[in-house]
Amino acid sequence: MSLPAPSARQVERDRWRRKRHLRRFAVGAISCIVVLGLSVWLITSAPGWPRFREVFFSWDHAKASFPAIRDAFWLNVRLFMTVEALVLPLALLVAVVRIYPSPALAPFKAMATVYTDVFRGIPTILVVMLIGFGFPALGLAGIPTSLFWLGVISLTLSYGAYVAEVMRAGLMSIHPTQWAAGRALGLTYPQTLHRVILPQAIRNVTPPLMNDFISLQKDTALVSTIGLVEALRAASVYQAQTFNVTSLTVAACFFIVVTIPLARFTDWLTIRQLSRQGGN
Repeated sequence: MSLPAPSARQVERDRWRRKRHLRRFAVGAISCIVVLGLSVWLITSAPGWPRFREVFFSWDHAKASFPAIRDAFWLNVRLFMTVEALVLPLALLVAVVRIYPSPALAPFKAMATVYTDVFRGIPTILVVMLIGFGFPALGLAGIPTSLFWLGVISLTLSYGAYVAEVMRAGLMSIHPTQWAAGRALGLTYPQTLHRVILPQAIRNVTPPLMNDFISLQKDTALVSTIGLVEALRAASVYQAQTFNVTSLTVAACFFIVVTIPLARFTDWLTIRQLSRQGGN
């Protein structure tokens, strides 16, 4: 069955909307070009620009430092992927324990609360240093001494606290009628949580979780404080040898290449979520 042809008024309205979108795009593009052009002109016309360019944007130093920074950056990627895989189940467990109504879990609720409060209150770099230097000093059997795994433990504990609060907020944002509906269908509390609440909560918290993971990708550079040679440390070594900071600019570009796509994906998820909530 074919759809009826749009009315003349609808056609005119669609044409007007297209013109409005094109006009907005043109104005935005022209504004960006003007602002970018003025910014470039102001920077390049500064008296110290030649020296600044040589120190921060030297092509020769960029080519020379690139291989070492590129190889070291894979450590950042490995840290990010490993910590992300560990943070998600840890944070979900902490969040569920904190909202579960069973009085038998009271000690675990207290432990989860103390964990989130303490590790959200300590700067991540201090967590990395305390665990990276403290765990090996204990000399206990079974405690890893690998710098990589000490870095993983540090970042997992630190970011697990932040992500746990995001997930707890997502679980608590689900309307109580959803819990009641699950129980009315004969589901137990764990079944209601698993089949009804969690799917909705995870969808709601995906954008803020992505923001946390963007921050995590950048904070993998903090493991350099315990001796791991990742991208920032490799760039710093080159800078110390040559007294030129172009290597730090190269390291920054590596992080930007990873974080900008994640940021744009987060924006897309946010817009999609808002559209769903608006019924569009």
